[in-house]
Amino acid sequence: MAKMQLLIWYNEFTKLDFKNFNELKRVYGNASTISNDRVVFNIKGNDFRLEVSINFPQAACYVIWFGAHKEYDKINVETVVFDTAILNFKKK
Repeated sequence: MAKMQLLIWYNEFTKLDFKNFNELKRVYGNASTISNDRVVFNIKGNDFRLEVSINFPQAACYVIWFGAHKEYDKINVETVVFDTAILNFKKK
């Protein structure tokens, strides 16, 4: 899986303050802007994709979607919505 790489991304990302996508792109050269302030990051050498929504003026970011690159190719990145069911996930 990509647990460690995702935690590394999170740890780095939360320490930075981006004013706009251009500033973010200087740090994360592989990041791609989609639309509506949506940004996609490659995780673990592009094995996984992380789609987030970023509100630059308020320095707010939330995850919209995370999964394997092959699953990413099956979604519409412009319209995919956050699956709130994962908030109720209980590890067995």
